[in-house]
Amino acid sequence: MKRETVKMMASWALALALSMSTARNAQAQDAKNLYPSMAPIEKYLMDRDAEIALARSAAPSSISHDATVVILGKNGYETAVEGKNGFICIVERGWMNSFNSPEFWSPKTRGAECFNPPAARTVVPYTYFRTRLVLAGKSKAEIKQSIKTAMEKKRIARSRGRGDVLHDVERCIS
Repeated sequence: MKRETVKMMASWALALALSMSTARNAQAQDAKNLYPSMAPIEKYLMDRDAEIALARSAAPSSISHDATVVILGKNGYETAVEGKNGFICIVERGWMNSFNSPEFWSPKTRGAECFNPPAARTVVPYTYFRTRLVLAGKSKAEIKQSIKTAMEKKRIARSRGRGDVLHDVERCIS
């Protein structure tokens, strides 16, 4: 009788361990594919004033006060505040991450940046271009190919180096 009880308990323990392992693997897979495709555009949009404030938070007020501020609309980025110092403050969305980022399509991912004048002429057009592709419903593969083609034809800058970006991390370090 004891032997049968031990066998039964061992069977239950094994079954429990297997079911937990299967559940854990399913959760890990779900976490990888939390955002498998683009959500409706409305999920990415913010309140106008909140987006302006978030964009301006990327630089000290001595810069952001006179910077152009662009916000995301249903058809792409649009100027919300016309600036006069050549800087552009913007809130980028998850699709500006690397293409293999699990946050690429996340409507919750937002990053405030303020670009200095040289970056406003080179990096910001890349951001606008990539955003237009996303809003046009392009897949990641189509976006990559369109960017490659645009760079080859010199319609957008080849490099998206971050050396010209002024954002919170750099501000905190200096």
